[in-house]
Amino acid sequence: MARWQPDARGRLAAAALELFAERGFDQTTVTDIAARAGLDKRTFYRLFGDKREALFSGSELLEQTLVAAVAASDAAPFDTVVAAYRRVAEEIFTDRLETVRLRQSIIDSSPELKERELRKMGSLAAAVAVALRARGVDEVTATLATESGATVFRVAFARWLGSGGGSSLAELVAEVAAELRAVTAGA
Repeated sequence: MARWQPDARGRLAAAALELFAERGFDQTTVTDIAARAGLDKRTFYRLFGDKREALFSGSELLEQTLVAAVAASDAAPFDTVVAAYRRVAEEIFTDRLETVRLRQSIIDSSPELKERELRKMGSLAAAVAVALRARGVDEVTATLATESGATVFRVAFARWLGSGGGSSLAELVAEVAAELRAVTAGA
């Protein structure tokens, strides 16, 4: 094997996902992950703090995409948040249903990973709220728009994972947002 190969981070994340699926999260070691990727433990720790971070490594891109979409929008706050989640769905999740299902099954198998997922989603929501406030949206409106948009995304994401792949995640985000609008209009 050559001394250097590109995309060590991606190879480590892919190796981690494979091994977590094969052996389980708790039974997989950093040494196992590094070996599967053809790297050493030092490289793993240079790129990830721990094996959980290998599983959650896409969070940074997700946050950057959401915040950039919110900052670029001049729509109403809730519409902005929904559009940002649709952008994430199109740019990050398109053609990845099976990989995302596998990742979610690994998360669902561990209370520790479920808790980590909830913290990551909370961090995303906080970043979106900050981006809305930076656009001049007041605190209450930013919080309501952000939390409502995050709920829309969670419901759409669950539908997408449970689907046969007929609708894209972006389509489901729009569908669930319309359902929420209908529910609140009748209130």
